[in-house]
Amino acid sequence: MRNSPYAEWYLNTSRIEGTPTNLHHKEVYGENYNYFDFQGKFEEANKTMSADEWADFFKEAGAKYVVLVTKHHDGYCLWPSEYKNPKMPEYQSKRDLVGEITDAVRARGMKMGLYYSGIFDWTFKDYPIDGMENWVNHHVVTDEYAEYSWNQTEELIHKYKPSILWNDIGFPAQCDLNELYADYYNTVPEGVINDRWRQYSVHSDEEKKRLVEKLNKQLAEGGISGILVPEGFCDYTSPEYANEMKLQKKKWELTRGMGMSFGYNQNEDPKYMLKAKEIIYMLVDAVSKNGNLLLNVGPRADGSIQEEQKKPLLETGKWLKINGEAIYETTYWEKQEAETEKGQQVRFTKKGNQLYAVILDEELDASVVIKDLEIPSGATVTLLGEAGELSWEQKGENLSVKIPENIQKQYAYTLKISC
Repeated sequence: MRNSPYAEWYLNTSRIEGTPTNLHHKEVYGENYNYFDFQGKFEEANKTMSADEWADFFKEAGAKYVVLVTKHHDGYCLWPSEYKNPKMPEYQSKRDLVGEITDAVRARGMKMGLYYSGIFDWTFKDYPIDGMENWVNHHVVTDEYAEYSWNQTEELIHKYKPSILWNDIGFPAQCDLNELYADYYNTVPEGVINDRWRQYSVHSDEEKKRLVEKLNKQLAEGGISGILVPEGFCDYTSPEYANEMKLQKKKWELTRGMGMSFGYNQNEDPKYMLKAKEIIYMLVDAVSKNGNLLLNVGPRADGSIQEEQKKPLLETGKWLKINGEAIYETTYWEKQEAETEKGQQVRFTKKGNQLYAVILDEELDASVVIKDLEIPSGATVTLLGEAGELSWEQKGENLSVKIPENIQKQYAYTLKISC
């Protein structure tokens, strides 16, 4: 917590005395500058933000759905909510950014999801989360906050009808989630719910001690995702910054930022930003194992997006224009991974009678041999983005495919096998 790279946790980290963020805040803004005074500067800066420009960019990047943060842990709402914050009634946007972005995204044929921080709201707490005990303390909320969080979530459901209801960290224990879910599905029949709805009910110091010990163990074993392990119902799981991807029969979604943070960090070294090649390989790997990729874009206060984030995403979109049929509306195959004889990594997806083998390399030899891959004798093989069928032969358990000369240069290549 003291050295969290998450810029969106700025308020919490700045509350911990002596941290780099705490020292930075004092040096740049002054010893007594209140974080909540950033609201005026933010609202002045975002007057030029264009929802249409955002939506055009997401579409060009190849996105099929967008999830917008409507309220993060600092408590600021990006829409003029009917339900005012009991502690800070004016701590919300006068401009309906949620509505504008939702309309722009849907107008371009993408699905719209909404994120909400259901349990952490730092306007209700004046001390930081500096360890697991205070992580739990921030879950033990008042009836006042539970009512506020419930009402705002219901408002988001009925006002914007999000295709994805993406809650973060947890939800007040006083609330009946079954009732909330039922209302959501009745309002948005196509809707899906993520897994971060944990509810802690702690009635004694001994119970809290056991819970803290349990969470510390889960944190040690699974990182941040370890303390967000789903308990109860969800449509899909949402591991965060996962390093290793494994096949999961239940749908899942890898979520992470373009760099080491979700929020924009003006001091982040661009070398930590994902490049297009890394995004493509991550996406293909996730999809081959029944996952999705939710890749966060962190805009500046004026809505502009830095070039280090835009360029690789637009390059990914360009790749998807050629190879998207191996990604969109596909599912996992009986085998997720393979290698070529040269040691190049291969990932598989399928759609109907089509099998896709994505070779994760920028270079292809005149002949590519995928180890331990047998296909029916009557199958046809093509290379996405190139015309005509490819010559192939079965060499024992290995598949050998002839690659044409002068093919279009790509970060990864997809062989389409039609059976």
